[in-house]
Amino acid sequence: MPSVAQKRPSIEELSAYFPLSFPVPKPTTHPDLILTKDVQREEDLLRNPTSFRAWWSAINSVRESYTSLQKTEANSTIPEDILIVLGPLASPLARVTFQRLTYMYEAALAQFPNSFKLWKSYLTMRMSFVLGKLIIKKRSGGKKKFPEMKDALEEAEDEVEQWDAPLDPIVGWEEWKSLIATFERALMWLPKLPRLWLMYFSIFFHPRCPSLLSYTHARRTFDRALRTLPPSLHFRVWVQYLFWAERKGGETTISVYRRYLTIDPSLTERFTGILLNPTNSSPRPLEAAKLLLSLARKAAKGQYTSPEGKSPYQLLEDWIEVVEKYPDEVGLDVDDTLASNEAAAKAEAELEAASAEPSSASAPASIGGQLIRMAGPAIPVTADGKPAAPYNEDEDPASSRKLNIEAIIEKDGLGLYKDQAGRLWTGLATYWIKRGEFDRAKAVFEQGTKSVLTIRDFTQIYDAYAEFGESLLNALMESLADEEDEEETAEMEKEVDARMKEFEALADRRPFLHNDVLLRRNPNDVQEWEKRVALWGEDDEQVAQTYTTALETINPRKATANLHRLYVNFAKFYEEGGVAGQAEPDLDSARKILDKATKVNFKAVEDLAEVWCEWSEMELRHDNYDEAIRVMQRATALPKNIKINYHDHGLSAQARLFKSLKLWSFYVDLEESIGSVDSTKAVYDKILELRIANAQVIVNYASFLEENNYFEESFKVYERGVELFTFPVSFEIWNIYLSKFVKRYGGSKLERARDLFEQALEKCPAKSCKSIFLLYAQLEEDYGLAKRSMNIYDRATQVVSDEDKFDMFTIYIAKATANFGLPQTRPIYERALEVLPDRQTAEICLRFAALERKLGEIDRARAIYAHASQFCDPRTNAHFWSEWNSFEIETGSEDTFREMLRIKRSVQAQFNTEASYLAAQTISARQGNKAAAEDNEAPDAMSAAEKQANNGTNAPAFVSAKQTGIAPQADEDSSKETAPVQANNADEIQISDDEDM
Repeated sequence: MPSVAQKRPSIEELSAYFPLSFPVPKPTTHPDLILTKDVQREEDLLRNPTSFRAWWSAINSVRESYTSLQKTEANSTIPEDILIVLGPLASPLARVTFQRLTYMYEAALAQFPNSFKLWKSYLTMRMSFVLGKLIIKKRSGGKKKFPEMKDALEEAEDEVEQWDAPLDPIVGWEEWKSLIATFERALMWLPKLPRLWLMYFSIFFHPRCPSLLSYTHARRTFDRALRTLPPSLHFRVWVQYLFWAERKGGETTISVYRRYLTIDPSLTERFTGILLNPTNSSPRPLEAAKLLLSLARKAAKGQYTSPEGKSPYQLLEDWIEVVEKYPDEVGLDVDDTLASNEAAAKAEAELEAASAEPSSASAPASIGGQLIRMAGPAIPVTADGKPAAPYNEDEDPASSRKLNIEAIIEKDGLGLYKDQAGRLWTGLATYWIKRGEFDRAKAVFEQGTKSVLTIRDFTQIYDAYAEFGESLLNALMESLADEEDEEETAEMEKEVDARMKEFEALADRRPFLHNDVLLRRNPNDVQEWEKRVALWGEDDEQVAQTYTTALETINPRKATANLHRLYVNFAKFYEEGGVAGQAEPDLDSARKILDKATKVNFKAVEDLAEVWCEWSEMELRHDNYDEAIRVMQRATALPKNIKINYHDHGLSAQARLFKSLKLWSFYVDLEESIGSVDSTKAVYDKILELRIANAQVIVNYASFLEENNYFEESFKVYERGVELFTFPVSFEIWNIYLSKFVKRYGGSKLERARDLFEQALEKCPAKSCKSIFLLYAQLEEDYGLAKRSMNIYDRATQVVSDEDKFDMFTIYIAKATANFGLPQTRPIYERALEVLPDRQTAEICLRFAALERKLGEIDRARAIYAHASQFCDPRTNAHFWSEWNSFEIETGSEDTFREMLRIKRSVQAQFNTEASYLAAQTISARQGNKAAAEDNEAPDAMSAAEKQANNGTNAPAFVSAKQTGIAPQADEDSSKETAPVQANNADEIQISDDEDM
């Protein structure tokens, strides 16, 4: 049987379903509202109409029955287009259930009109049938209890409610209106509950909300909520209100934000972003610029803190970015800017003139004074009662007057943020470039490069300046290529040539501009002035002008190092006839410059002395010897009071100049070169009289006298020197003095020489007297008595420092041996063993033992070895034990060798501590090769002889040590190798057995 196509209902047919809830359905008008099974429930409600539980149970039973029936009806076939249009009310069951629930809720509210629980449930039910199913989002993280408005708006954007399958607003317009009317009724009964208002607001954010409701009606609803709710709850309303306004855009957004900013300016930065955002409305850059300027000024005064964490300068930089992006809409043109600058200058001059006039006696009462102010205009005050800031049209967003960008940047930018001058100047220049005022932009760049104080700012301005010049040239070249008119082409070529010359001149001026920045930052920087001179190359006129400007600008007390070199170089400039030397030398000008330099109060006296020395050298270079002497005489002229402290910086450099050793040293060198002996001596005597001489001056003076055969006077100078200085300075003078005296007189004035040596040794410290003792002893050996020489050596061993005692004993022993023979050195050795430190005792003992062996005193030598063994660790001082071992092999017996081994083990046990063990390991590592060679040595001759005597058996006999404190050694008695030939001991002592009896 052929199927018949199902007929699709029209819009009119679908609209005929509505309204479902208005007027309120009742059993009399809708018989299907109450079923047979619901009669008993209705009777219970009629008997107990004031029971809230009964009403709530009845409503829940209807909702539960609808939920169960909805599950069984889920497989019903409803066309997709019907579902899209009707949404939750697409099925007959849903429509009937909606009417039943409406009837139940309305009947219950008639009994409990002030029940928030009932109203909230009713409104939620009606919203679910009209707006669709609410999509519940999963939340991540916590939520601030009292967030800032900025954070609250961001949260509102994330938490906006979303609905699924709503009722079409055209077909179901009556139900949408009925829902709004229900909210109005609820708010009539419960106007102070913010939850109902927020539920009401959520309708306006629905994407299918009719425009008749989502615009004017929504705005009026928000306004009514603000008027109805207490101020403590306004924050929750404003969050939704501002979020709704941002979504709508246009004039609505601007109006709502302006209202809110009057009570809370914290969203001003967000509002400026909205004003400049073309998606919401047409950009309003002038209003945004004025708001940002107001914020920047308030932040600079500490009256505003940015919620974004921006500093006052960052707010001003945001304002500059707006100015750069919208130059025509925000700022004045050149003519208006000049007129505004003139008016501001005139007003400032009038204000200064008014402030300079004397105040009248009958001045008006002050705001905070004790008298009452009876006349005059009203004084605006803030909410705190403090005087408000005067009206400023530049900060009024409602004003259409444009801004004077130059004045604002100069006052609010360069006047406050001097460290950001580069960005401010480039921003102002960019503003003029965007307006097409290239000459004005160039003037701004020039002014910026001549006013900044840091290299960073200069580099920023210069790079932008160069980029501007290059881009302008490129634009002109492109225009020139497209131009066809010959006259226009000729004019443009001239302009291109002029711009090219300007660009090249800018590149050439960069070193000078860079130098200008450093000199502005520190005009007392001598090194930068010298670089400035070098930049001019061979331009003598500019070099002279630069030197003159530098000397006029620099403050000598604040100048950097080498200010005197600036004067000296300037004088050399005239002396040499300019930089290239092509002009005639002008000595008179050079002298004038140096004479002026001598009157400058330099920070250091040495700088002033250098100027005088250079002046004298200049005269010498031109063979003016007498003039050079006169210059130094002027420099070294003594004042009446010579008891002046050279290091007293409270006095001028000129007052302390006469005590400059550098100046006197040059003077005395000059006298030695071209003066007479008497004049040189006079200069040296003045140096000594002023007590400014050092040891080198003493030596030079004495050498000068000696060269001129004034020997006694030379010695007197040495004596004055040793009186002036103490050790260690006088030590060198004594050395030279004594050497010269001995060389001059030899033994002819022996007693005088002895007195000098005694004087030198009297105050000489122990660490310096070694060389004097040696020189003294050598004098006695050459010209005096050997016995006195030995006494001097003996004194020396007692006086010199511990570091020099070993060397002194060595020399003493050598001299005693040479003069009196070996036996006379025993007392010296014995005293050395008592005096020398432990680390040097071993070496002196070895020498002492060698002496005794030469004298045939074997037992004394053995005793010396035994005495020294207590200071020698076998692990670190293997040389000593090797010497003793060789000694016992050559001269000892089995008993003495065993005694030596016993002592060695005892000493090794004594030194067997952690610290000494580490030291032994260090030394063993340094002497690894030597230790390996010693380990591979053949057994000693004594052990080999004992083994041979016992026929190679292990019978009790003489044995060597088997192990030490460091590492075990091989057992020599167990060796199977052939025993070597017994060594002959030529010095062996034959002891008879009867001698022990």
